[in-house]
Amino acid sequence: MLVALRIRDFVLVDRLTLELGRGFTVLTGETGAGKSILLDALALILGERADPEAIRQGASRAEFEAHFDVSPTSPAGQWLEEQALASAEGECLIRRVVERSGKSRAFINGSAVTATQLRALGDHLIDIHGQHAHQRLLLPVHQRTLLDTFGVHDEYRQFVRQAWQDWEDAQRGCAEARQALAAAAGQRQMLEDTLALLADLTLHPGHWAALLAEHARLAHRADLVQGVDETVRSLEEGESAVRRQLLKCEQRLAQLASHDSLLIPWATLLESARIQVEEVLGELHRYARAREENEERLPQVEEEMQAWHARARRLHVHPEDLPKLFADTRQALEAFAALPSLEVLERQEVQARQRYDEVARELSRQRHHAASRLGEAVSASLADLALGQGRFEVALSELERPGPEGRERVEFQLAAHASQPLGPLARIASGGELSRLGLALQTRLAQGSAVPTLIFDEVDSGIGGGVAERVGQLLAALGNHHQVLCVTHLPQVAACAQQHLKVSKAVQGGVMTSSVRILDEVGRVEEVARMLGGVTVTATVREHARELLQQEKKRAQR
Repeated sequence: MLVALRIRDFVLVDRLTLELGRGFTVLTGETGAGKSILLDALALILGERADPEAIRQGASRAEFEAHFDVSPTSPAGQWLEEQALASAEGECLIRRVVERSGKSRAFINGSAVTATQLRALGDHLIDIHGQHAHQRLLLPVHQRTLLDTFGVHDEYRQFVRQAWQDWEDAQRGCAEARQALAAAAGQRQMLEDTLALLADLTLHPGHWAALLAEHARLAHRADLVQGVDETVRSLEEGESAVRRQLLKCEQRLAQLASHDSLLIPWATLLESARIQVEEVLGELHRYARAREENEERLPQVEEEMQAWHARARRLHVHPEDLPKLFADTRQALEAFAALPSLEVLERQEVQARQRYDEVARELSRQRHHAASRLGEAVSASLADLALGQGRFEVALSELERPGPEGRERVEFQLAAHASQPLGPLARIASGGELSRLGLALQTRLAQGSAVPTLIFDEVDSGIGGGVAERVGQLLAALGNHHQVLCVTHLPQVAACAQQHLKVSKAVQGGVMTSSVRILDEVGRVEEVARMLGGVTVTATVREHARELLQQEKKRAQR
């Protein structure tokens, strides 16, 4: 629960420290005194967007602190543990600073956090029911949310949303596969035709370059053979052959080297030269024999080159590009082969639809059960809110097309009198009836809420008399299970509280300032009397206020 609230330099508040207890607490004060400031401060602490314009005039920043007592086993305690933000003492201290520049910083138990984290934690700490919440009762989406909140359907609502998303994904996957297969049919045939056209070619990388080189050699075979023959004759035939002359020179220098050792290296070099000439001769002989063996190769090469040129013209590419085109075409066909099977996807779609139907049926069952219980519970509360002959029901009708929120439409229906038929709230309920119905719903929903602190911001607007007294009693009953804070202008509601806070404003140092103080018994009598009597508070009004407080105190003790 909320143990303490501290505010500094916010709107009309200079410094404020407020300690809160268990049970039912009311905040009262004259119009404009700043009652809503406390709720606005709490909203900021729990992650609402910060407005630097709300910083008190003359201050550079506003600061907020809220101290909560959190059980480690509660949803809030578990969230803190999951986020590594829990304290050993089971406490939760939230601090937020809003700068004049618009920057905002937030901390939970001393660790910096984001506004998103504040909101996530706030959902487990405080539930605020605004003064205009009843107007949202006319929205079908809100009606469904209220029913699911009452029935605690969060888990199955998530199951349904996930199943719906899976079904949507499966449907989209099937549609995309059908489109891909339709588009691929013609393209696949074109690719297969391309592969068939190139199938008889040797399309290794570099093969075209090798063909060109081989063709150049074969086309100049006569010149090559003649030149090689002439070179061979020059190297080995006749008395003047290079090899013979080198041998003579080598032998002569070897003889002379016996007289002068300086000639030995030159004789060795001549020997090496002669050996290299002999190696060249060997290679040239092999080359000549190879040319003789390849006499029939030129027509073959030219035929293969003509085939390459012909395929390149048909495919509108250069011959040297055919190997890459072949590889790319084969890869594209392999990609088509890897496309998911439409039969598999259609089977998955059917399974996803079956899963959705399964969880949606269970959510429908839970909603029908909760609708019956909520209708009975709210109808029982209507008598206490001046709708004694009224009847409330939650009607469920099947949607033409199911959706992520389930298969049914939720509609709140009301019969304000026994003589009237049930009908939609927008057509049946007046403004006052709608407000009272909203309060009945909120109190019923809050009874089942796991959130420890409930705040009601002038939800009793538009009612009075005995109805107001019963509203106070309903809120006090809620205080037996929750910490309840209520901003009210009704003395009957204020008299039911266990703790009474009065918000006042006054000029201090030339600046308007709001303050809050806890009222004792005497202070409560004066405040309730002011609420009863208005500007002039007489002894009779004070006595009436005292009787009202004593009456509610006795009722609470029973």
